[in-house]
Amino acid sequence: MDFIKRLEDHRSSEKKLAWQGTFQDYLKIIKKSPNVSQLSHARIYEMIKRRGAEEVNGVKRYNFFSAELFGLDKTLEKLVEEYFHPAARRLDVRKRILLLMGPVSGGKSTLVAMLKRGLEKFSRTDEGAVYAIKGCPMHEEPLHLIPKELREEFQKEYNLYVEGELCPSCRLMLEGEHNGQIEKVVVERIFLSEENRLGVGTFTPSDPKSQDIADLTGSVDFSTIAEYGAESDPRAYRFDGELNIANRGLMEFQEMLKCDEKFLWNLLSLSQEGNFKAGRFALIYADEMIVAHTNENEYKAFIANKKNEALQSRIIIIKIPYNLKVSEETKIYEKLICQSDLKNIHIAPHALRLASVFSVLSRLKESKKQGMDPVKKMKLYDGEDVEGFKQKDLIELQNEALDEGMSGVDPRYVINRLSSALIRTSTQCINALDVLRALKDGLDQHPSITREERDRLLNFISVARKEYDEIAKKEVQKAFVYSYEESARVLFDNYLDNVEAYCNNTRIKDPITDEEMDPDEKLMRSIEEQIGVSENVKKVFREEILIRLSSYARKGKKFDYTSHERLREAVEKKLFTDLKDVVKITTSTKTPDAEQLKRINEVSAKLISEYGYCASCANELLKYVGSLLNR
Repeated sequence: MDFIKRLEDHRSSEKKLAWQGTFQDYLKIIKKSPNVSQLSHARIYEMIKRRGAEEVNGVKRYNFFSAELFGLDKTLEKLVEEYFHPAARRLDVRKRILLLMGPVSGGKSTLVAMLKRGLEKFSRTDEGAVYAIKGCPMHEEPLHLIPKELREEFQKEYNLYVEGELCPSCRLMLEGEHNGQIEKVVVERIFLSEENRLGVGTFTPSDPKSQDIADLTGSVDFSTIAEYGAESDPRAYRFDGELNIANRGLMEFQEMLKCDEKFLWNLLSLSQEGNFKAGRFALIYADEMIVAHTNENEYKAFIANKKNEALQSRIIIIKIPYNLKVSEETKIYEKLICQSDLKNIHIAPHALRLASVFSVLSRLKESKKQGMDPVKKMKLYDGEDVEGFKQKDLIELQNEALDEGMSGVDPRYVINRLSSALIRTSTQCINALDVLRALKDGLDQHPSITREERDRLLNFISVARKEYDEIAKKEVQKAFVYSYEESARVLFDNYLDNVEAYCNNTRIKDPITDEEMDPDEKLMRSIEEQIGVSENVKKVFREEILIRLSSYARKGKKFDYTSHERLREAVEKKLFTDLKDVVKITTSTKTPDAEQLKRINEVSAKLISEYGYCASCANELLKYVGSLLNR
């Protein structure tokens, strides 16, 4: 009964949205809300802008795209700021076809689908309301009814820009039904919908021999010619082509460059002049954004053909590369898995991250910079500082490889292999090693990759495995230390006391005996050696720590072991080194004694309660780390 009530509420809200009146009533609406008469590009830009944006690392992240597209912030910022914004201001950019170019499964179709669904929802809001002449097959803007001679006067009075002419059907209706009295023409509110073929169109190329240009521009209704006498009578013509129905909104041209030339010729006039030719009528005005997508090889073949020069100049290219951030790639796989019916299968921590590491590594170009390897580059792209490089070096690295992300492993391959692993699991859980195994098995079955490419990808799986080895050891290390944070803090404070005494050339006091002692050089070196601080640079490193400590103190901020990335790494590694033998014995013994069993259970419980493991993958992790330590 609750659902039936919701159905009734839905019908009621739909009725409230509906509106119908005369052209005279419509003028009152636009006086109050001028935005209802905006052109298609402006409407799309307004839709995106109203959802808001936030700046992340100097790049605008638009909330409109954030739920579906990941790792493309820079590309989407360029799309909005260099295409939609100037097009919304009626600059010449709006007379261009937007061509999204990129590798397969890079997000092109998702982006277009988001714009379509977004427009549909936006047209149902007060801010995005759209009104049209009732009965018009192209649901056109009612302001087209205003005669050319009066438009300048109207624009001054209402401060509104009017562009476009009546379609043949509305011109006939105005004279035949209303004797030219535009104020009596009926206007209604419309809701853009791809399903209802209203303001959202899609054209898909097929066999050039069988596909008809009528799919784009409509066709003659031969059953009515006898009644109306001529093909030039609007009543004998079906204005139902994709260019007709997409008026006021968006038209997607799928795989545009695969089309026969005769289909592309219609776009020349539509993109530049805003009109197209249909049947035996004068040019028909259409206000729509045309978006197409293609891959790089097809685009190169297209521009190599001199016949296409006219259309080339009417295209704006936006490259849609693969994502190059591991953390964002993980979100892609999480999203795709969440859409499935496999919610009862547990995915161990780091499993999807490992798949992402493999994907991203395959997309990166080799850098010529000394000391920069693919793993460092991957981490730097993901927001981590690495040895010898900082975030400020990113721009230089990106400029070094402008086509980075236009090739590599696509998300579809990875999700196919993840799906295979998820379906085959017998434990209702897959871990990182299961994922890497599935990725490797997929390469053996892949018919289209060369031996050289296969070896390259196998190497990336090995690199991802090494990354996991470090993560696994660190995860178990944290779980084994009963009070990890406290242990780290004690060790860190002890180190700081000794560093302060060393740099100030003073002695430290024993907390138990009050005896004054020299700084503990052995303790300091045991920590510093964990991150490769040599004897020659230890003084510089310690002074840097002291300067950072003083800076925090001046700002009233607390300086703990996580405040310095390298020092945190050193403290964690030192703790793990001290516990390595305990971990090794406990995880590798086949017949643990009561104490060892107790410790294993405690560690498993901690992995389950705090790190997101289940009993199965926690047990597998402990076994794996035990085998690593025994090598």
